[in-house]
Amino acid sequence: MRIDPQEKTTANWMKEAQKGYIRMGVLILLNKKPAHGYEIMKEIKDRTKGFWSPTAGGVYPVLRNLEKAGYIKGKWQIQRNRKLKVYKITTSGKLILKSAIIKQNEIANNISALFQEFSREVLNVETEAFPMPNITPPLSVFESDKKTESPAELEHERKHLIETMKMTRESLRILNRKIAKINQTKERQKAQETA
Repeated sequence: MRIDPQEKTTANWMKEAQKGYIRMGVLILLNKKPAHGYEIMKEIKDRTKGFWSPTAGGVYPVLRNLEKAGYIKGKWQIQRNRKLKVYKITTSGKLILKSAIIKQNEIANNISALFQEFSREVLNVETEAFPMPNITPPLSVFESDKKTESPAELEHERKHLIETMKMTRESLRILNRKIAKINQTKERQKAQETA
């Protein structure tokens, strides 16, 4: 059976994306409650309805790296006559997780904007007339309902909002210039038509 090159490329892209998201997925789940590796693998598979089924070879190295970085802490426990290492997220893990989720949401918003630009400029379709894909941040299935707000987390969020406001003001400035240019062109066309 011949494998379609496009399908193979897409599968490779998805595999790479999953590798990048595993760290954040693990931190999100551990932010909800402490867990051991198998529980994490099962939870990811359940929450993604089987779309993402991480293996021990994918999860345990991530757990070791996160622990070494100080984002999680593991403690050996006996559960059902088995010795298991149960991990919990640390304060620095919560801070890095919040930062990563903010960045991931920015990426999702930017990709949505690219889809809109593509539909306008390449397909010549206005986004209002064309159903745009709803880009949900890939990690949203893991996000916790519980919100923790330490002074460091609030300060980080404040800095992010200030940066977002700067970017929004710049986007508005660019948009206002585009609108003014379009209006000038329309006025010139009307003037030429009436002349």
